[in-house]
Amino acid sequence: MKQNPERTHEQETPISYSVSVLSSARRRRPGQTKTMVYGSAVRHNNNNSNGNSFHAFLEGWLVRQQQFLDEIVYAKRFCHDDSREQDLRDLIARVLSHYQQYLGEKSRAAHRDVFLVLSPPWFSSLERALFWIGGFRPGLVFRLVANSVGDLSQDQVQWMETLRAETSAEERQLEEELARLQESVVAPPLSELLRRRGRAVNGEEGNANPVLESMITEFEILLGSADMLRANTATKMIQILSPVQTVSFLAAAAQLQLRIRRLGFQRDAEREEQF
Repeated sequence: MKQNPERTHEQETPISYSVSVLSSARRRRPGQTKTMVYGSAVRHNNNNSNGNSFHAFLEGWLVRQQQFLDEIVYAKRFCHDDSREQDLRDLIARVLSHYQQYLGEKSRAAHRDVFLVLSPPWFSSLERALFWIGGFRPGLVFRLVANSVGDLSQDQVQWMETLRAETSAEERQLEEELARLQESVVAPPLSELLRRRGRAVNGEEGNANPVLESMITEFEILLGSADMLRANTATKMIQILSPVQTVSFLAAAAQLQLRIRRLGFQRDAEREEQF
């Protein structure tokens, strides 16, 4: 099937370019082949065990995400019943555990191949276009609360503004680190090392280079820090909100995620049909 030029251009963001360059330069292990996935070069073994494993996990996780959303929507009907508050707290705890499971599996996948997780083929082009360092921007939490929770107290508003300022500052720090890594990828002497390594993996085995492996580790640390900021921001927001407000926030988050995913794959399918 002919590749869609529009999609290729859409994926050539600064981070996907860095991921592509570093991926193509990484040492090929015995039994590995090189492939192009959604315009980003990645490496995998013959059965692509890492990507397939996480993709299978994600599909099951999204099924459970829909089930949790159905449960949350049902719980919202009774959320103002004081006798059901403990039920709400139990539901919130289970939903947070569900998200923690995703982050744990994602971390393990990133340790095996951080480039695959930074430019994941198991998400639609729309989802990847909205990514910020491998996931949603932490500041999205505040927009979701603003659109789904309408009965905030003055104290809650003040606490949220403090959290917003802290989150924005940490986002800027991570963006600066990302920019530094991207500059390192394209600047000499690393750029020359990457070109040599890219030529080597196409014709010879080659040995792992400490400089390149260090860069790979730095990308993994960056992704882990971004995921931690996402998790911490959501957790602190939930500490500010009441159980009833939290249920509304969690419902809005799940609805947005699932809606974007359905729309993204629908658009990708329509583009494929055109070519």
